[in-house]
Amino acid sequence: MKKSLIVFFCLLFQNYLSAQIHEIGVFLGGSNYIGDVGKTNYINPNEVAVGILYKWNKSPRHSYRFSYTQTSITANDLDSNVPGRYLRGYNFKNNIKEFSAGLEFNFFDFNLHEVLVRKITPYVHSGLTYVVYDELYVLNNETKKDYTTGAIAIPMTIGIKTNILDHFILGVEVGARYTFTDNLDGSLPKNKNLEPLKFGNINSNDWYVFTGFTLTYTFGNKPCYCAE
Repeated sequence: MKKSLIVFFCLLFQNYLSAQIHEIGVFLGGSNYIGDVGKTNYINPNEVAVGILYKWNKSPRHSYRFSYTQTSITANDLDSNVPGRYLRGYNFKNNIKEFSAGLEFNFFDFNLHEVLVRKITPYVHSGLTYVVYDELYVLNNETKKDYTTGAIAIPMTIGIKTNILDHFILGVEVGARYTFTDNLDGSLPKNKNLEPLKFGNINSNDWYVFTGFTLTYTFGNKPCYCAE
């Protein structure tokens, strides 16, 4: 009986391991910020963004996705068509380092082991992000760094991907991040000594957006998603 149970669990574990396929790759694109300084465009990449990502595909429809991305976000009131911002004339630059984990869902089946078959699908992705950034403040129209800190953000990504070569997948995506901070731009410093320097809408948190391409390499045993 014990031997039967051992064999059963070994086979179960072996099937679990063989049911995985992995992707590892890079993200290359641009970033833009949405907040209290500069333009109000939702998608307007003006800085280079680069990253690495890993996906653990659990089925042809969904995968767990982990990534690290870094960029600088910048904005200048002189580029804005909002009169109040243009007259104010603030500008800033902040360094962003993002660690993200979440779930990616494919609208169509995306079985990576159907060789010589071109696959294409739209997809969405969300999860949880931790973003490391510089805590800024504006003094005498000059943006200064107080210290480095972090905040939680919610990623919301939509894209489309296809297999371009054996083991290689190319994707195009736009991903907005809603952050739980209103000071990527120096408008709401956390330092109580800097409270008189607050400006802008203190009831609206900042966003930033990644727009670009992903290129991933697939590897791993052929998954056994279902009986055929």
